[in-house]
Amino acid sequence: MTHILAIDQGTTSSRAILFDTRLHPVATAQEEFPQHYPQAGWVEHDALDLWTTTASTARAVIEKAGLGTRDIAAIGITNQRETTLLWDRATGQPLHRAIVWQDRRTADICEALKQDGHEPMITARTGLLLDPYFSGTKVKWLLDHIPDARTRAERGELAFGTVDSWLIWNLTGGKRHVTDATNAARTMLFDIGRNCWDDELLALLDIPRALLPEVLDCAADFGTTRPDLFGREIPILGVAGDQQAASMGQACFQPGMLKSTYGTGCFALLNTGDQMVASSNRLLTTIMSRLDGRTTYGLEGSIFIAGAVVQWLRDGLQIIRHAAETQPLAEAADPTQDLVLVPAFTGLGAPYWRPESRGAIFGLTRNSGPAEFARAALESVGFQTRDLLEAMRADWPGGSEPDVLRVDGGMVASDWGMQFLSDILGAPVDRPTVTETTALGAAWLAGMRAGVCPDQEGFAESWQLERRFTPQMKAETRDAKYARWQRAVAATIAAT
Repeated sequence: MTHILAIDQGTTSSRAILFDTRLHPVATAQEEFPQHYPQAGWVEHDALDLWTTTASTARAVIEKAGLGTRDIAAIGITNQRETTLLWDRATGQPLHRAIVWQDRRTADICEALKQDGHEPMITARTGLLLDPYFSGTKVKWLLDHIPDARTRAERGELAFGTVDSWLIWNLTGGKRHVTDATNAARTMLFDIGRNCWDDELLALLDIPRALLPEVLDCAADFGTTRPDLFGREIPILGVAGDQQAASMGQACFQPGMLKSTYGTGCFALLNTGDQMVASSNRLLTTIMSRLDGRTTYGLEGSIFIAGAVVQWLRDGLQIIRHAAETQPLAEAADPTQDLVLVPAFTGLGAPYWRPESRGAIFGLTRNSGPAEFARAALESVGFQTRDLLEAMRADWPGGSEPDVLRVDGGMVASDWGMQFLSDILGAPVDRPTVTETTALGAAWLAGMRAGVCPDQEGFAESWQLERRFTPQMKAETRDAKYARWQRAVAATIAAT
């Protein structure tokens, strides 16, 4: 058994990547699926699309690599977090489309809970803010709106899960209803200090405990696949939410290490070790991993729009055809123009948490064109990342700051973007050799559990740097540009 199959179920596509036991990627298969927007602010996925694209890409990557299933030691799963599903335990059929993490339909529920004074207790136990982003209010909405759902849930007929639980249920033929601690920590129903489902939170949202999956470590026995899926049973031995999996794939195992993933949005995670650091700057306290029963915590900041701003240039403004065109455009931008783009298309994320805000552009002139827009789009990602790091520096005990930022995700292919990121942070930015770190983290968990991959220390030693970007911008220029960004954000918030 010389390979590990990593399943990476994301917001817009499902991917399967095969890694060898040295954790080098061997083959990839990917399949997109439709997004559904029933109303403004609502985002849904067909639950069966999530499952069928996962199964087909897993089969496809094995065939593509020319391997047999007997070559695969284990499966690791990483997934879009907070997306919420409800299904029938007897038939395995979903009761509703999956409500996606981006969905805002439960804003009124969250506001009512805030008005009733519940947010401090929720934050103290879960590390999360009261926001529609998380799964708890999504489950409540489903139980409130599907006829007889709450009664059936109380009788134990229904199952709730995040995407990992739904995939494992289908992979194992309904034999296992489980999740891992990192996904459980994003539901707003899990006490991250006691590492258990919280009865008071369940009562507050009127969610029956019988709905919930069993919570396991990130590297554990999650069951084995149905024999008919791949020709033989394959053990599922690793599970982590996508951002925690990326942190593990970046070998951010020591307190103070920081990674930032640039996909549709941007998610930065700072390892705080065994300390649950309560944020004073509206960051999230979360579980980074739970291995051998030992919990590692982190501070997380979420930016809603990162790679999506490049998609906007392509699909909305139609000034580029491919994402790679942003780099030469940014390089050609007029240096005397200083456009600032605040990409609050779906609101502002951390540390502002202003879901009602919308995007704005400042500094337009008659000469502003595609090159200036491209530069402003790439710079907006760097500015937002600095917002997160400033908040983390303030929250981290003693105000210490990470020595370096490890980056991954599709956007990090842009040398221009990564150089600006280093410049505006005033800190080194490390791009690894393997940038598919989300899938890599899931593969490492499964391979380690299977005994075919190195332990945490050995994996950290094998992490390889592709390029380090170091600050080239003068301090006064950096400070002036960031001050202009802060004024633009303040004006954007004031306009809503």
